[in-house]
Amino acid sequence: MRRHRSRSPDTSRAASVGCGAAAPPHDRIGGTTISRSRYAVDHPQLRFRLPVEGSDHMDTRIVDHPAFRLVGHAARVPLIHQGINPYIRQHIAALPAEEHLRLKALGNAEPSGLLAVSDDLDADYDEGSELTYLHGVAVSPGTPIPGDLDIIEVPAGSWVVLRTTGPHPQTLQNAWATAAAAWFPFNPWRLRPGPEITAMLDPTNDFSIATCELWLPVEPA
Repeated sequence: MRRHRSRSPDTSRAASVGCGAAAPPHDRIGGTTISRSRYAVDHPQLRFRLPVEGSDHMDTRIVDHPAFRLVGHAARVPLIHQGINPYIRQHIAALPAEEHLRLKALGNAEPSGLLAVSDDLDADYDEGSELTYLHGVAVSPGTPIPGDLDIIEVPAGSWVVLRTTGPHPQTLQNAWATAAAAWFPFNPWRLRPGPEITAMLDPTNDFSIATCELWLPVEPA
């Protein structure tokens, strides 16, 4: 069924599904997704490099990004804090190989590539509660969308991107704890309504090692 949603104004926190795995919650975390897009305005003075367990470092930066759409195949799945989410894995495995190619060809905005998107999370972030997972791509607002794809409308705003490299998905999940302890308390940003987006970059053939970018929507604290 085709969904066409705008962001709910009362969505106050999000959960990363991190390329198929959700990160542990942290009530005071405020994050943002970082874009490298030609469509985004980068804040070069806001760049940080932090050590992360399982990774050499975590690069973090802030950008302003215009409105865009997330399009793909959505499903309601349980929230799992650690490890690979088997429900997400099953959802992706059910898609034929040619569908991934079709989605990649459709994407024309940042974050680039195939994306793992989590949306509509439970306010208490309880493990086992349901979220909407979308496997898809980012497109510009005027892009024609095939009728069989789900759509999430994303308004313009600021994002922080957490970029990590290491064993997957553990390194990406560890980035949450590092960001909560070493980045957000010292930077004037907090979460705003919006989906969490994970882009997997340069994975090994078995996906055991990967570079990932976690995009989180933020606003000035």
